[in-house]
Amino acid sequence: MDYGLLKKYTKDLNVLFVEDDIDFRKEFFELLQNIFPKVTIAVDGLDGLNKYKEYHSATNKYYDLIISDIKMPNYDGIELVDSIYKINQDQVVVILSARSEFNYLLPLINLGIQQFFTKPIDYSSFIEDMMKICNKIYNNNLNDDSDIIKIDESLIWNKEKKILMENTTIIELTKKEIIFVDTILKNNGRIYTADELISTVWFEDFDINADIKNLKNIISRLRKKVPNLHIKNVYGMGYKADLAINME
Repeated sequence: MDYGLLKKYTKDLNVLFVEDDIDFRKEFFELLQNIFPKVTIAVDGLDGLNKYKEYHSATNKYYDLIISDIKMPNYDGIELVDSIYKINQDQVVVILSARSEFNYLLPLINLGIQQFFTKPIDYSSFIEDMMKICNKIYNNNLNDDSDIIKIDESLIWNKEKKILMENTTIIELTKKEIIFVDTILKNNGRIYTADELISTVWFEDFDINADIKNLKNIISRLRKKVPNLHIKNVYGMGYKADLAINME
């Protein structure tokens, strides 16, 4: 782990940490302070939502990252995230959960959560994943006004023109592949369920009863055609674009 690079990505990030358990909050806050210079604590879901609104009112900005427990009084994690996404649908959110069951986490997956960590937290894994997430935030902040998403050193996606390019070569995509790529690269690489992707990709095809086989065929073709796109299957949850870390 290159901690110097991690500090580069996190040095300007503002983080909201929402956790009701006093002991865990204290312990995890100390870890977060070693990663992020600016961490605000909220003691439950309602406090988190209020502080989110107050921060935006005071700065005209949103927190770069929210890290939240899921089971809390005065708004649980699902209610909190739902309320925040109604304010800012592009908000990056990481959830800490004592449970990993798919059905329990499904509402959050559907809302567009970035990442789940199951308690007790594996701190080494957490820091490695923070490196990836903060790299995405860092590059998105650099390219806020750009139509270009940099996937890796050679691969880019033009959001406006819907063109995928490797170096200077345009990669030919079918209409449905274009819709799939455009969808999976939105919202900082969030997890999309199979049902979401199927309904989006085949939105105009009322006469086609598309299913998971159709979706897997598109993913298989794209993986062969564009290996560097890094389409990741998050077991039991869905798919996401696992953007490579820029090691500059």
